[in-house]
Amino acid sequence: MKSPKKEGILLESGTNEIEIMKFRINDELYGINVAKVKEIMMAEHVKPMPHSHPSVEGFFKPRESLITVVNLTHYLTGEMKPHGDRDLFIITNFNKIMVAFRVDSIDGISRISWKAIQKPDKTLGSSDESVATGIAQCEGKLVTILDFEKIIAEIAPETTIQMSEIDKMGDRSLDSSPVLIAEDSVLLQKMIEDALERAGYTDVKMCSDGQEAWDYLASMKGDTSVYDKVNIIITDLEMPRMDGHRLTKLVKEDPILRHIPLIIFSSLINEQMREKGRSLGADEQLSKPEIGHLVNVMDVLIARFKTGRENGFHGQ
Repeated sequence: MKSPKKEGILLESGTNEIEIMKFRINDELYGINVAKVKEIMMAEHVKPMPHSHPSVEGFFKPRESLITVVNLTHYLTGEMKPHGDRDLFIITNFNKIMVAFRVDSIDGISRISWKAIQKPDKTLGSSDESVATGIAQCEGKLVTILDFEKIIAEIAPETTIQMSEIDKMGDRSLDSSPVLIAEDSVLLQKMIEDALERAGYTDVKMCSDGQEAWDYLASMKGDTSVYDKVNIIITDLEMPRMDGHRLTKLVKEDPILRHIPLIIFSSLINEQMREKGRSLGADEQLSKPEIGHLVNVMDVLIARFKTGRENGFHGQ
């Protein structure tokens, strides 16, 4: 087994860059954020799992943990081709679960700016059905960045945002505090918006990436009236054009915007990411899909923001 080489990767925070691990399926180039990759290993024997999703081969046990194996070729093409002698498993670790994805080969790692990643054109398919989170150009070749969160959510819906967490909170009062969210996944946009609406939040503005959220904030920059338009910011980390760390850095370096509480809500929260977010001034960092926890933290931070605003943010 071997881990991807991560030394020196993204040492600086808020640079708006990403490390893409490129891999091939049927000779097509695809990519995954290195931050999601735990290790790469030669494919091993897989024990079948009855009544599972058609793209799930089964599971194997490399050490003490059982890991589900997803055949990425089948998921993307609907074909279950014969396994190759040199097939690889990309072991991912996000949303607090580990999953192995079978691929044909690895093409290395490229470091690029999020600005270089473009959303797929709508002519290629409706945005809520697309499994591509973006298209990148690496060393002159086009690479399709896959939305692994969407893949896992489709294969195992119980691992993503659960409305039952909100229902368990019981009746809640309506809250018109304006909420600004930066999230590029159309699937998660809808789920988060529905969950917050069910939790009583009536004023939610959704942005498709960090750049759109920053443009909205920047249009009011330097004017304290922004406090009437935004009481809290919630941002994902992985987003085309501008990622969540860059957005956090820009917000927390601004003398007026820095008072607005900002929550990083991402599947990538681990100790390394937590340290990056902390150094940039994020008020809280929560792991998807803990939507109930998110609502509780929002309640506290918005109340604190309103109290601070009444007191002129003295001492902040």
